[in-house]
Amino acid sequence: MSHRSVAPRSVDAVIVGAGFSGLYLLHRLRGLGFSTRVFERGDDVGGTWYWNRYPGARCDVESMQYSYSWDDALQQEWRWPEKFSAQPDILAYFSHVADRFDLRKDIDFNTTVTSAHFDEGARRWTIETDTGEKISAQFYIMATGCISTANMPDIDGLSDYQGNTYHTGNWPHEKIDFTGQRIAVIGTGSSGIQSIPILAAEAAHLTVFQRTPHYSVPSRNVPMTPEYEREWKEQYSERRAAMRYAGGGSYKESNDISTFSVSEEERREIFEKRWIMGGFAFLGSFNDLLVDEAANETAAEFTREQVRKIVKDPATAETLAPKTYPIGTKRLCVDTDYYHTYNRENVELVDVSGSPIERITADGLVANGRDFRFDSIVFATGFDAMTGTLFKVDIRGRDGLALKDKWHAGPRTYLGLMSESFPNLFTITGPGSPSVKGNMATSMEQHVDFVTDCLIHMREHGLELMEPELEAEDKWVETVQRVANGTLFPRANSWYMGANIPGKPRLFMPYIGGVGTYRKICEEVVAEGYRGFRLHSEHAAVAAAE
Repeated sequence: MSHRSVAPRSVDAVIVGAGFSGLYLLHRLRGLGFSTRVFERGDDVGGTWYWNRYPGARCDVESMQYSYSWDDALQQEWRWPEKFSAQPDILAYFSHVADRFDLRKDIDFNTTVTSAHFDEGARRWTIETDTGEKISAQFYIMATGCISTANMPDIDGLSDYQGNTYHTGNWPHEKIDFTGQRIAVIGTGSSGIQSIPILAAEAAHLTVFQRTPHYSVPSRNVPMTPEYEREWKEQYSERRAAMRYAGGGSYKESNDISTFSVSEEERREIFEKRWIMGGFAFLGSFNDLLVDEAANETAAEFTREQVRKIVKDPATAETLAPKTYPIGTKRLCVDTDYYHTYNRENVELVDVSGSPIERITADGLVANGRDFRFDSIVFATGFDAMTGTLFKVDIRGRDGLALKDKWHAGPRTYLGLMSESFPNLFTITGPGSPSVKGNMATSMEQHVDFVTDCLIHMREHGLELMEPELEAEDKWVETVQRVANGTLFPRANSWYMGANIPGKPRLFMPYIGGVGTYRKICEEVVAEGYRGFRLHSEHAAVAAAE
């Protein structure tokens, strides 16, 4: 896939990222007559599913719901092989979408955007890539996702290691044969929990280094049945409509009763039923699990009991059972045989919660005063979420203000979509929107539709620039934190809070008020003439309501 000419070009919109939201954006804008270019650092479409190829990589949202809803023929014709699809099948889906709608012709692959500067005089963005090309665009849209910049921990001696190193967020494209190897996995978040059972089955020996145990529930993944597929496809219209206004952006059974409104016996029966159902349904057992500490503890203790039942060694079970934060306040993990893996003779769990790994050596690492030798080390250490990818680009708005400087104390957006002093810059599922706290498919489509409608509105009214009013932005930042503080989420040192990145400001980054509530807020903003935004014509700035 070759690059285009390095000659400067002018387009209506530049999109960064060819994942879930980037492909839909390109399809919509191109269909509306906006000249558009997409830049993607990978050599094909797929976004996070292009990079996350680690063993066991799988979506934790059901495939019938983690897919596009904007083309009924597409959702009727595509067939998912499993209830929760694996990475290769999701990547195949995006490739099919790109082919079906002929999207690749407008995408520059193997191209990284290095800078984007707003030109006040021209009222346009100048975007530069690592190929040396400069592009002028009226609109600059970051569709780079929330978890797309891998976090490699800074451990002393890493450069001295002579074995193989891998990061789950940037996995090689070729199959890696771990047969007969001694492997270390550092990290027990989602990617670690998904990959550990697969790696343990291949390796001669697997050692897992755990700083913080995670709550994990069984996925109960099964092959897609014709009956389940038909049920969804016959009711897609109604179910998609319900998903758009659901709290989590998904279609599922929710139990609208409180934890202590039922007897202890009834409560246990509900937890058992949800555990057997699998997936995120468990957190829907009661409506107060994420706001009431005592209620949350009933679900947390039930989960710990399941760990103790599964893991044969009592000490290992206790190390795997989280006790320092409420369940659900770190992203709940969904697994296949994760806890059972610790019953294997070739698997060892090492607790590094008391002190971090001391150093990497030429042939392994030192932790808890012990020397370990490994053929390969797998870093399952997650991402610099929400802001990391945005900060990798030198984004400068009015008066040369750098986005990372404006956000030095934490991200500041209006609706998670725009930031004051950065006109015509849109961040799809950016900090301050529901994003990772719901079905990303639902939220990404809603943001793409919102942004597209903005561009149509501006074109129809002869408007050049759009940006938030500072007061509206301040109020939204305050709202995001106030809503979060009304829940148990700030109780955990999670990547939602930026706690996995040294020096990153600690505040809750997504909007936790619900996908449906957020959609209604956005609808009200538009109905009131884009309340909270300023829209600029060629000669004057006008209040959005005018």
